Amino acid sequence: MNGLSRGRRLAAVAALALGGVAVGLTEFVAMGLLPEIARGLLPEQYAQSSSGAVARGGWMITAYALGVVVGAPLIAVLSARVPRKKLVLGLLVLFTVGTIASAIAPTFGLVLVARFVAALPHGAYFGAAGLLAAALMGPGREARGFATVLSGLTAANVVGVPLITRLGQAAGWRTAYLVIAGVFLLTLLAVVAVVPEIAAAVDGSPAAELRALRTSQVWLVAATGAVGFAGFFAVNTYIAPVTTDVAGLSTTTVPWALVAVGLGMTVGNALGGWLADRDLRRSMMVGFTAMIVSIAAFSLMASTQVGLFVGAFLVGATSLFLGPVLQARLITVAPGAQLMGAAMNQSAMNIANSLGAALGSVAIAAGLGYLAPARVGVVLAVLGLGLAAASFAAERRSRDPKPEPVAVAS
Repeated sequence: MNGLSRGRRLAAVAALALGGVAVGLTEFVAMGLLPEIARGLLPEQYAQSSSGAVARGGWMITAYALGVVVGAPLIAVLSARVPRKKLVLGLLVLFTVGTIASAIAPTFGLVLVARFVAALPHGAYFGAAGLLAAALMGPGREARGFATVLSGLTAANVVGVPLITRLGQAAGWRTAYLVIAGVFLLTLLAVVAVVPEIAAAVDGSPAAELRALRTSQVWLVAATGAVGFAGFFAVNTYIAPVTTDVAGLSTTTVPWALVAVGLGMTVGNALGGWLADRDLRRSMMVGFTAMIVSIAAFSLMASTQVGLFVGAFLVGATSLFLGPVLQARLITVAPGAQLMGAAMNQSAMNIANSLGAALGSVAIAAGLGYLAPARVGVVLAVLGLGLAAASFAAERRSRDPKPEPVAVAS
């Protein structure tokens, strides 16, 4: 790594971040296009009940999330000895094929299958690309390396998702996914051109990656992310109908609501990566507390136009603050299995995606309105804070020496 020029390092990290942009597009565009997707794939149900069709359309997001959950640990185990650049390239090929299939699948059921397949490389990509970026940036900057790759995802939400959403509204959601496939292909070419070859870990093996799953802290931290982060997805999945049906704005305003979320995500991600390298415990506890407050504020303010945009920004900022924090925490509790630790974070995030979207769908289908998912999100974020506190408390107990038995005089 020492032989690389600064320009080459920056170009390589930028190429990896571009992949984050593409992943952000394929994951989040569906949220802004849910009404169009529901109308196109479920026309009869949409004619009878638009909210019911949108709620069912939310399962498209759930299918993607479940694909991440399955693919992240599986690929981490199978690719433990694969050079990181080669792994990233293979994942980008799978992304491209799966996204094209999502665009051309003729029925709702087949689109669900295609979204599941397209999601399989998601977690492994952020794991492998994050480790590559961390190696390129140098020791002591691991959390910032992952935050840099995640910055592509936040940039997607600021610029790409609103633009692709507007394209999908005008030209059809299938066109939107074909454009996203093109971004994946562009990323693949950029990685081939500028990312250096970096070997897998010398002691890496499927057995070493699997051993991480025996650690109770890995599961506890993953559960923290899966439950706590679901609060964000409960809000973000249904941002389109909140914008139009609750705040009373036009569909052309939906991309601007997504911009507000994306700007918040960008600020939160950068700050979270910086603070996680300094005080991981405090970053996590403060992050979850702020997330609870912001989601609660959104549930109270989103019925007004100003409140919608302010609340969307705050929810995005506090939620993505926790992205690199949880990533760093999982790698810390999974020594010797960094790829599994990084991949498990993405599995947790997408269990959160699935859980938040599904519980939000249940709340809407029960007739509680489009703000009901935000109230569910507050509960989920509170549970996440409790799990985070339990994780650190368990770690502290395991480090404290057991007191010596006191001798009793006879």
